[in-house]
Amino acid sequence: MGDPKYPRKVWRKPKRPLNYELKMDELQTLGTFGLRTKRELWKAHTELSRVRQQARSLLALTQKVRDEKEPILLKSLARIGLISNDATLDDVLNLKPTDLLARRLQTIVSNKLGFKTPYQARQAVIHGHIMIGDRKIDIPSYTVTVEEENSVHFTPESKIPEMLEKSKKEEPKVETTTEGEEGTETQASDKTESTETVKKDKPSTD
Repeated sequence: MGDPKYPRKVWRKPKRPLNYELKMDELQTLGTFGLRTKRELWKAHTELSRVRQQARSLLALTQKVRDEKEPILLKSLARIGLISNDATLDDVLNLKPTDLLARRLQTIVSNKLGFKTPYQARQAVIHGHIMIGDRKIDIPSYTVTVEEENSVHFTPESKIPEMLEKSKKEEPKVETTTEGEEGTETQASDKTESTETVKKDKPSTD
């Protein structure tokens, strides 16, 4: 059966989880990217912490060793779209958790395929309506590479595109009026009300 495996923990809780400002910031991030629980956000924090630790360790090496190992890290991060091809280690240290969350399949689908909310995109991914090239992916946290980004599409049998198109046509149109038009309408309504008041107060001649 082999040796037992001891998988490492892929997320760590914040040191002050009950901090009010931290909680509000986490809730805003959860709503923006459609995350199910805070654990998904903590995973992004932990992964980004690991990447930044690698960048700091490279800065402490000699220039010769750094020239060998630095391109490997930069190439792997550029492959998933976190940094540009001409980025440096300083750009790696300036990364934020939202940059990593923006490369999730759920976020890419929400921005590219016209969903109203990221939660709708998450449901479509989980139920198998999304493909990357010829592969059907049902993992919302899947990290999309730069090469795969243009090949994200609906499955041929999915009816979601028709539903999205139908919902767009059924959306009520909001009439917008300028400030001058609003003032004219207000004056007209006031004039009508004053005329009705005069008619009521005027005594009858019959």
